[in-house]
Amino acid sequence: MTSRPAKGEMTIRELAERTGMTVRNIRAHQTRGLLPPPVVHGRTGYYNEEHVARIALTREMQADGLNLEAIRRVIDAGDGAATEIVDFTRALRVPFEDETPEIVSIDELTGPWGAAAPPDSKLLARAEKLGILRALPDERIEVISPRLYRAAVALAELGVGPEGALATAEKLRRHADGVARTFVDLFVKEIWEPFDRAGRPEGEWPKVREALDRMRPLASDALLSVFQIAMGEAVERAGERTLRMAAAPKRTARKTKRSRR
Repeated sequence: MTSRPAKGEMTIRELAERTGMTVRNIRAHQTRGLLPPPVVHGRTGYYNEEHVARIALTREMQADGLNLEAIRRVIDAGDGAATEIVDFTRALRVPFEDETPEIVSIDELTGPWGAAAPPDSKLLARAEKLGILRALPDERIEVISPRLYRAAVALAELGVGPEGALATAEKLRRHADGVARTFVDLFVKEIWEPFDRAGRPEGEWPKVREALDRMRPLASDALLSVFQIAMGEAVERAGERTLRMAAAPKRTARKTKRSRR
């Protein structure tokens, strides 16, 4: 008696239609070891949701830059490991802190510095290189961090020009790059490397992802706390210098007194 396909099983042509792949590519994936063999009923091979999920997983890893041979090696480590690796890389790509960009015109962007300050293409290019904004084809500007732009507007209200505001942002970016590397190195050394040396146990993947998720707000809180301490000490030192300067005799007065003699 010939067995019948189970519910949800599909032929290779139906799998091709479901996934948008060609029959030829599906067979090539099987030959490379990227797809498990079909379940055979009679003389026909049937595929199921596992094959659909494997094709989706392969495409996602290809989008991450892996070639088919590298994908095969990941899959050979076990289905669970392959899924965990993709989930982990997806978690790595999540923005550190989500902020919705805003679209403005160039006039709106430069408005806080007054109409007398025409758009400076060099300043715009520097800001784009920093990742602060992005020029759009329709001569509009995508402000990637509205929060940072609002800080620049507040500086403009205090009398800081666009060059000064951008130079400050460039200095902050250099320091921020160092801080970011510090936390990334901490994660790699203390969490990822021990996990990797242990053979990446399947049951430990959730802990690694949780550590990554928890480190994001911890990094922000730690940086803000250290910055507040540093800012307080810097302001205090500046205040002491100001007081000493105010208490010192004025040089102009001494010069005037000498000239009278």
